[in-house]
Amino acid sequence: MGGLFGAISKQEACATDLFYGVDYHSHLGTKRAGMATYCAETGFHRSIHSLESTYFRTKFESELPKFKGNAGIGVISDTDAQPLLMNSHLGKFAIVTVAKVGNAEELCRQLLDEGMVLSEFSSGKINPTELIGTLIVKGKTIVEGIENVFRRVKGSCSLLLLTENGIIAARDAWGRTPLAVAKKDGAYAVATETSSYLNLGYETVQFIGPGEIVRITADGVEQLRKANPGNQICSFLWVYYGFPTSCYEGRNVEVVRNQCGYVMGKKDETEVDCACGIPDSGVGMAVGYAAGHGVPYMRAINKYTPTWPRSFMPSDQSMRELVAKMKLIPNRDVLVGKRVLFCDDSIVRGTQLRDNTAVLTELGAKEVHMRIACPPLIYACPFVNFSASKNEYDLITRRIIREFEGENADVRPYATTDSPQYKRMVEELARRFNLSSLKFSTLEDLVESIGLPKECICTHCFDGSSAHTLDNENK
Repeated sequence: MGGLFGAISKQEACATDLFYGVDYHSHLGTKRAGMATYCAETGFHRSIHSLESTYFRTKFESELPKFKGNAGIGVISDTDAQPLLMNSHLGKFAIVTVAKVGNAEELCRQLLDEGMVLSEFSSGKINPTELIGTLIVKGKTIVEGIENVFRRVKGSCSLLLLTENGIIAARDAWGRTPLAVAKKDGAYAVATETSSYLNLGYETVQFIGPGEIVRITADGVEQLRKANPGNQICSFLWVYYGFPTSCYEGRNVEVVRNQCGYVMGKKDETEVDCACGIPDSGVGMAVGYAAGHGVPYMRAINKYTPTWPRSFMPSDQSMRELVAKMKLIPNRDVLVGKRVLFCDDSIVRGTQLRDNTAVLTELGAKEVHMRIACPPLIYACPFVNFSASKNEYDLITRRIIREFEGENADVRPYATTDSPQYKRMVEELARRFNLSSLKFSTLEDLVESIGLPKECICTHCFDGSSAHTLDNENK
């Protein structure tokens, strides 16, 4: 997915806050990271590094003295190398984005026909951040340019611009990816994850609205464009992406996960000896489930944190399987002879679940039950970079439906809780993974746990719904 962080202060250099603020977004991506600062005397300074074989801190810590000035932005990216530095009639600026440009090739052709110049990756693919920056500089003002992005990009885009006059922050037109502003004495910050603020002494003061554009200086926040009335924030932020101490739209990630588990535990009549969470995102749900079901919470699987911090799976299938196995260590003494129930965030490809359940049974668990924090993932996401999946058949649910119905199946009944098709699909999943039982959270319970109106949350990957088309026609 990716995460953004920016900081600006009245007197002190921003490099330390920027460094730690960006680092606190490392759970959102593992490919690349970058930072840029602006100093009135020396101008812009930028650095970009790959994170595929190491951590953010090891790459940037030695470079901190080079980041001069009191304003800066940074990014953890799971896509392209950022920030980019651009010079145009709008002035000089650095840009970072969290975006999925579904129509990148179409936009590239249009811009080339309009006389614009675009570079390419060595792979021949288009650089999405450069594409977005080019759309911005086609505007007469920065606000008009960002509105151009909202209007023409099919997918989503939130961004930060570091200018000579402050930081400009713009949230995706439908609010799918979040941005929040925070302050402390003499300084302001803007970030994807509010968890990045706490240890740096900031306090969240504003959640930027869908399509809203603000300018942030050391003196305050100026609204440049009002928020759009419609909101479709990604529900998977609470289910999986988000760090437990973060809040989106005022709703804390851990509280939502705990509530989701509590509701499932209250309703579930399955007799088990304990509830356990699959680290990391299943833990909060498991604690809630244990409380709701009246059983102890136990750590039957532990993550080896010294060398396996939370990260996304590699794109290569064999490496995914190895990582899934190596980073989680089961506890035999908690498992032997027990009816153990595990909570996890979701089932995507099924690789990790398959490996985990096989090991748990081998280590002596009497029964292995699984509870999932969200409904089955039925539809591929066209709005955010949900995972490394390239098509809908990377989802194990769609492969099962294809086996049941053929290539052109109507998938809607499978997304309807407790329909005959839904029950058949869940039973097949349980059979394949050798589970004693398998249940998913209902969409209604997930929405209620999040605590926002259904129309304000994107649930497309579960039910195929969307409050709008990809055309962003009124944005």
